[in-house]
Amino acid sequence: MNCKRFFVASIVIFVVLEAMEYVINNYLMVASYEALKAIWRPDMMEKMWIFHPVMLLVSLLFTYIFIKGRENKGLMEGVRYGIIIWLFTSVPYSLSYYVTIPIPFTLVVKWVAIGLAEMLVAGLLAAAIYKPAAPKAA
Repeated sequence: MNCKRFFVASIVIFVVLEAMEYVINNYLMVASYEALKAIWRPDMMEKMWIFHPVMLLVSLLFTYIFIKGRENKGLMEGVRYGIIIWLFTSVPYSLSYYVTIPIPFTLVVKWVAIGLAEMLVAGLLAAAIYKPAAPKAA
C-alpha cells in the first residue's frame, strides 16, 4: 500500500465530505432541522465537534477498504463501492433513527438521498485517485 496516496485520498475525501456536510446541514436541511428542534439535545451544538474526528475516521476507513478490494476498473468501481457503503451505512442508520426518534419519514428519505450523494462522491474520488495505470506504449 502506498501510504502517501492513501493519506492524500483520505484527506481529499475528508475535506470534500466535510464541505458537503457544511452546505447540506447549514443551508439545505435547516428548515427540516428547525421544525424538529424540540427533539434535539439542548446541548447538541456543544457536541458537534465530535462529527469532525468521526468524519476523518470514516474517510480513512472508506479509503482503506476501497484500496484493499480495488480491482482497477476505473470510475464505475468507485460508483459501485459508494453504493455498497451507502447501503451498508446510510440506509440502515437512517431507518434506525426513524424507529427510535420521533422524526418524519420524509427526513429519513432526505438523509438516505444525502448519504447516497456523499458516498457516490467519495467513491468517485477514491476511484479517480486510484485510477488504473495507463497502458505503456509498446
